[in-house]
Amino acid sequence: MDRFSVFIGQACSVLLFTCVAVSAFEVVMRYGFDSPTVWSIELAMALCASAWVLSVGYVTQRNRHISITMLELLVGPRVWRLFRLFQMLISIGAVFVLTLALWDPAMKVFERPERSGTAMNSIQPSYLKVLLVVGCVLYLLQLLANVIRWAQRTEGEVDGGH
Repeated sequence: MDRFSVFIGQACSVLLFTCVAVSAFEVVMRYGFDSPTVWSIELAMALCASAWVLSVGYVTQRNRHISITMLELLVGPRVWRLFRLFQMLISIGAVFVLTLALWDPAMKVFERPERSGTAMNSIQPSYLKVLLVVGCVLYLLQLLANVIRWAQRTEGEVDGGH
């Protein structure tokens, strides 16, 4: 799972670069040629959302999420290691509940796709509902991989770096 998360996370950089290119194109068209596009904003939002949702496994695998490092300094490595396990277990529970909550709306869009209602009227809402479920599953799998890695480490090993 670690390799898969890293691969997807690094691949998402292409989505972010494409978002920048689409946004730059829109600026040139809007202000340079007074001819704004009807698709660039929706595409940029979909690209950024995709990168953000799909890279959650990468962030989790690399332990690059927001953390209160001051606590790590106060409690020491043994207690911090237990805090990390507690954090991962709470995260698994929370993401599992979120996945359950997102499941029905995501499955309903296969029967009846939702559209954005903008000039482009894309299926972006449907796409994003399904993508959120995919992101949650990737997140859960990476959290489980992290818990397994945590359990395989001995108490004296450092918990940082992968």
